[in-house]
Amino acid sequence: MDSNSFHTLSKRTNSTIIYSNANGLQKPPNMVKRLECTLQELCFGCIKKVNIKRDVLTGEGQIIQEEQVLTIKVKPGWKRGTKDTFEGMGNETPGTCAADITFVIDEKQHPVFKRNGDDLEVTIELPLVDALTGCTLTVPYLDGEESCLEIDDIITPGYRKTIPGQGMSLPKQEETRGNLNIKFSLQFPQHLTEEQRSECFDILQDSF
Repeated sequence: MDSNSFHTLSKRTNSTIIYSNANGLQKPPNMVKRLECTLQELCFGCIKKVNIKRDVLTGEGQIIQEEQVLTIKVKPGWKRGTKDTFEGMGNETPGTCAADITFVIDEKQHPVFKRNGDDLEVTIELPLVDALTGCTLTVPYLDGEESCLEIDDIITPGYRKTIPGQGMSLPKQEETRGNLNIKFSLQFPQHLTEEQRSECFDILQDSF
């Protein structure tokens, strides 16, 4: 088992878990399990306890099923596809070493944020009038906090704002985080009267 993880002791006390094939026994393939984590858990780290069932050998050579709880320390900055292996904690079969269990990190979809490497992206909808005349926005952060962002520019398609240090934690630099990139979705009016159309034309015709 790597240094980042630890597990509870087995409920059995009369059997020995074999951690290597130094005795010449064949090592069976790893048992692979998916571990789903939220963006918050992957950004800030967490402890996850996982119940497993596995086949074990008794002292009489019988195979019985055993329940165990494995404790996984998810470190800040882990990504989808990160693997964490518990050696010798998989199924036992006669004539082989105990299999390893490998947990593969998966990422739950977040309703607001999207991960892009070490950065996060959020899309904010703006009425066209705010995009043209400027506005003050409330920007959400992954930790639940919010901040105010004042925009004086004209927001055009593709316009972005970046807030440094509000993205994901970096795996090898846990005190450092990526950026939060803000994209904008413009809300156009669904209907204009002839008078409004004329006024818009008068205002905008010389603006390009």
